[in-house]
Amino acid sequence: MSEAPILYWMRRDFRLHDNPALASAAGRPVIPVVIRDATVRALGAAPAFRFGRAVEDFCKNLDPRGGQVVLRTGDALEVLEALIAETGATRVVWNRLYDPQAQDRDSRIKAALKAKGIEVESFNAHLLFEPWTVETGTGGFYRVYTPFWRAVRDRDVPSPMATPSLAFPDSWPNSEPLGDWGLGAKMQRGAEVVERHFLLGEAAALNRLTTFLENRVARYKDERDFLDLDATSGLSEPLAYGEISPRQCWHAGWRAMDGAGGKGAEHFLKELVWREFAYHLMFHSPHILKDSWRPEWESFPWSAEGDGEVAERWRRGETGVEIIDAAMRELYVTGRMHNRARMLVASYLTKHLMVDWRVGRDWFAETLTDWDPASNAMGWQWVAGSGPDAAPFFRIFNPETQAEKFDRKGVYRNHWLRGAGARDFAAAIPKSWTIRENPRPMISLSEGRERALSAYKALKS
Repeated sequence: MSEAPILYWMRRDFRLHDNPALASAAGRPVIPVVIRDATVRALGAAPAFRFGRAVEDFCKNLDPRGGQVVLRTGDALEVLEALIAETGATRVVWNRLYDPQAQDRDSRIKAALKAKGIEVESFNAHLLFEPWTVETGTGGFYRVYTPFWRAVRDRDVPSPMATPSLAFPDSWPNSEPLGDWGLGAKMQRGAEVVERHFLLGEAAALNRLTTFLENRVARYKDERDFLDLDATSGLSEPLAYGEISPRQCWHAGWRAMDGAGGKGAEHFLKELVWREFAYHLMFHSPHILKDSWRPEWESFPWSAEGDGEVAERWRRGETGVEIIDAAMRELYVTGRMHNRARMLVASYLTKHLMVDWRVGRDWFAETLTDWDPASNAMGWQWVAGSGPDAAPFFRIFNPETQAEKFDRKGVYRNHWLRGAGARDFAAAIPKSWTIRENPRPMISLSEGRERALSAYKALKS
């Protein structure tokens, strides 16, 4: 082809449908590019492993269409400049990310390329409502979810785009082998176990959305908290890697609400907006990723032990509290954790054990295949009490009563502590770990609660 190609820089948008940056390249030869820069190299074990599989699956989707994905390692600007020189590309496109590191990097790259006469354009593909488009009546950003939901509920969201007709160059620049990137190396022997639980790729995500809305959504509001039921959408993983678009989920959810989905579909839409709210907060107050959102919480008297033996027993599912240990094993084996269980393990770590929420944030960033920077940070701070619109610190989940309510027959606990899940856990963990059978609780639930409340009262006074 005689036309100059377009470089399409992929980050977390591994899909063909409803992909604005990719659609903007239609009619010109397009070269998809994935760059292993510092942000990719910094990914935790499970997110890096899953990222590599997302790249691999997208490559397979392009292959029948005559396309490829060029893989390069290095500083993103330097890689793009090299590819421009090699291919004669005159335009670079990407879909936007919203964490502060990506924002700074992308702004720097856009300015540098434009200064050299390269056309650069970015698009929204990751969110329904970009953070700067939603304001309170006084012009600030929302700090509480419910008003945020009311503000966006009836907004127009563009319909999803169809898969574009793509053209590709006659010759391709050199590409690094994906296997050389070693994205699954940190998983060790757990890789084979965790991979069985992936919801991988665009086709699987779209099928899961359809199945959920046709068969489960009407019961979603009533059943989503039960640990032994497959009652949730399961779409957090493909949303994290852009294998499905939030707009696709939004419009499908509205159709279900207008049909038989009713209140269940509305609650599904609210969960999509909860994800949006996390990005809204991250964009407007980026310190939420690293520091307590409420400044006074920086002086909260977390356990002096810090990230020590107590936290390690929590990570390994050896707390002696069955519902907590079952959930931590689910995380290690599947790379995911039921949302109700996430709240329980976070509450137990930060309140009963008095361990800093950042320890839990870091472990989730290492082990979640659906890891998302905004949702992870907000979720931990919401439970810990240090974040915006947080659960009050005195709301301390009792793991035993929660287990009685949401795992009535013990199916979830038995699976992960005594059944097939326990065997998978033994196969996935490092050989250096030993499994403590029926460990004694580290602290009584009543003692842990009282200690946490005393610390909270000291902070308030």
